Amino acid sequence: MRQGDFRGRFQRFPSRSDDKHAINEQISAPEVRVVGADGSQLGVLKTRDAIVLAQEQGLDLVEVAGNVTPPVCKLIDYGKLKYREQKKAAEARKKSSTQATKELRIRYSTDTHDLETKVRNARRFLEEGDKVKFEMRFRGREVVYQELGRETFRQIIEMLKDIAIVEDQTPLVGYRMHLSFGPRAKAAVK
Repeated sequence: MRQGDFRGRFQRFPSRSDDKHAINEQISAPEVRVVGADGSQLGVLKTRDAIVLAQEQGLDLVEVAGNVTPPVCKLIDYGKLKYREQKKAAEARKKSSTQATKELRIRYSTDTHDLETKVRNARRFLEEGDKVKFEMRFRGREVVYQELGRETFRQIIEMLKDIAIVEDQTPLVGYRMHLSFGPRAKAAVK
């Protein structure tokens, strides 16, 4: 190892590959506009002086707007900034919902109790915010009993009408019929 190579390994925040902020020695501009920890404007300072000022206060000089001249930097604890950004990102991921489609298979001859069990599962999926798709298969000559299949779908629609809306009801395609439900929008809380 050459002399001076060790410096990068022992810096406080050495890598910037995944960071969107330049901090302390990573700031390449000769002068920066400095904003204090309390939000007050400290004016345009040489980068070296701003870093010294931040270190005196036990803070870091963080570039918050690098696309202006001179770049805007703030005196802030970088660890706290990263923590807040992680929390905000986690909250955003938590709020964004991915809607899955749960598929349930039934037959036109499915018994009443079994049908109620499938509908109970569908109700649970809908309450969790997922979509539900019922698939009815006909084998061979069973295709002549399409009307019994439609009647079974009407029963399912009747059982789920309070919690779900019918999004799609596909007629017989090949040997299959489909019925898709989406969760009913909850009433606005006043």
